[in-house]
Amino acid sequence: MCNTAITMPQTASSETGFDEWFVTALNSGALMMMISIGHRTGLFDTMSEMDWTDSAGLAKRADLNERYVREWLGAMTTGGVVETDNSDRYKFPKEHAQFLTRNTELDNLAVMGQYISVLGSVEDDIVECFHNGGGVPYEKYDRFHEVMAEDSGMTVVDALEDHILPLVPGLTEKLQHGISVLDVGCGRGRAMLKMAGLFPNSTFKGLDLSEKAIRWARDEAKKQGLKNVEFEVRDASDFDQTAELEVYDFVTTFDAVHDQANPLAVLKGINRTLKPDGKYLMQDIYSTGHVHENMDHPLGPALYTVSCMHCMSVSLAQDREGLGAMWGREKAQELLQKAGFEDIDIHQLDHDIQNDYYVMEK
Repeated sequence: MCNTAITMPQTASSETGFDEWFVTALNSGALMMMISIGHRTGLFDTMSEMDWTDSAGLAKRADLNERYVREWLGAMTTGGVVETDNSDRYKFPKEHAQFLTRNTELDNLAVMGQYISVLGSVEDDIVECFHNGGGVPYEKYDRFHEVMAEDSGMTVVDALEDHILPLVPGLTEKLQHGISVLDVGCGRGRAMLKMAGLFPNSTFKGLDLSEKAIRWARDEAKKQGLKNVEFEVRDASDFDQTAELEVYDFVTTFDAVHDQANPLAVLKGINRTLKPDGKYLMQDIYSTGHVHENMDHPLGPALYTVSCMHCMSVSLAQDREGLGAMWGREKAQELLQKAGFEDIDIHQLDHDIQNDYYVMEK
């Protein structure tokens, strides 16, 4: 975050006392909880529209309880997110607000803070898995799809038209004329909804294991009046056998393959369901499969944590591989080749430090 007193924890070393590193890490973790609350309650959005204010004024404007707002301001101020004039008045600097509000041209980083509290809600279950193995099923994660939808809205949905779809040569023109598109592991289906609105001559379908996510996607399609998109609750662990044969011109997966119970079966199914000369676009986590080669990854600790407490665990809950989010390019390419994809182009986008974009043809 630009021009802020927040210091995210770096790897502890002999040059930095471990006790100092730990205090920084503890404060940073606590701030993520408060940033999540500031996002969910709309406090950041409200405060960005105000000048200097006290806790009572902010609470009234946001229609929230003053006592809780006052304590939240304490965390935000001591953490360097909010300024104080030393008379119990507070101000949200514009250079911080541009990163932490909904009405901004930049990514709303507050969305990412929600992962900490969502993952913390299953800590007891994960500890049990450490002792006894197994995993935590999807239904235990109450808000994960909601947060993922917000996250993908920034990295994927907003970038689809101008940055992601152009990675596949000639695809935009084909979508304009009319082709069939499938998204496997679609979550709330925001990518399919966006594309269905952009390309009314094409047809779109999203598959996901979560009934809750699919219900949301269907409701949203109705709200938007989209007739060219449908969503289906489906377990893709046997997709290599059950996928319809050669029916789709274009298939996508967005941050989904590594979560699957049987990733290779999913990839084989995608190859099976593509028409001859059909295209597949896979967005997945940028990493290698070796920890020592991920030491400089800007999101290394966060991604390994998400992997341990969600991606790996939901797969293991189905008695499957548990690849995890940090499965790495090497493993991804190995499975893609086993699934029948030979020429694999890997792209990175300037706006997205977290993901690789794999483009291939059947």
